[in-house]
Amino acid sequence: MPNVYTHPLLATEHTAQDSGAESLAFGIARRCGMPLAAVLPIASNPEYEAMAPQVAARAEAQAGERLRALAADAASAGVALELRARRGPEPYAEIVGEASERGADLIVIRRRGQRGLLANVLVGEMVRNVVSHAPCSVLVAPRGAAMWSQRVLVAIDPQAGDLAPVETAAAIAAECALPLTIVCVSEPAADAMQRAETTLQRAWTAARGHGVTVDATVRIGRPHEQIVAAARQGGADLIVIGRRGTETLARAWLGGVAQKVIGLADRPVLVAIPTTKGANP
Repeated sequence: MPNVYTHPLLATEHTAQDSGAESLAFGIARRCGMPLAAVLPIASNPEYEAMAPQVAARAEAQAGERLRALAADAASAGVALELRARRGPEPYAEIVGEASERGADLIVIRRRGQRGLLANVLVGEMVRNVVSHAPCSVLVAPRGAAMWSQRVLVAIDPQAGDLAPVETAAAIAAECALPLTIVCVSEPAADAMQRAETTLQRAWTAARGHGVTVDATVRIGRPHEQIVAAARQGGADLIVIGRRGTETLARAWLGGVAQKVIGLADRPVLVAIPTTKGANP
């Protein structure tokens, strides 16, 4: 995707849950023909580490092992890795900070962490915070995810006037020579359906401007269920959604439709966030 995202950042702890994100990031880097930036966030509490230096030393050694293993995996995949470990009390803040400092236009991250007490949550807390605060788009990968090769699907909100997710999805579809599906989920009321049809027509026109094959449909029902179902039924192996509103509103919106789509989809989900001047972060 060299014309869509040119400065991707892989955020990983190099666990089994990160395998899908790492595979996608390696694939994007190879397609772009450039080195891949990566950050390994390490939770750090200086006061606790001062009281328990043995624990800190063990954590440091484990981090070193993961860094070396990740570098070896990247080399095996034919990817030059620009890898950095960042320490702080909030891992998500280190990821967001790294993305901002590097001028990243895409963060690639896993969907959730290790299995345990909160294994059944839709999206891990760190990931939710990254998506909510990220200065750029975020590609969330389930374990075992692979590069898309069949179809791109973009979901649009009939209430939203911003077509940035459609433009992004169409650009990706064009770059990868894939067809594009646009889905707009509406309530059954006649006025809501009319609004959805109007939004869908605008989105179809915008997407066709990228020279891709487009099909567009209005679906009735619960948005997250219809989006995930449309991707499965249509064979889309990448879902694109948007994040809108201010940072506070983005967090609230992520708790609804977006979080459910990310958590329930068995394929990568790209949260497309505009990075143009004046766009909401």
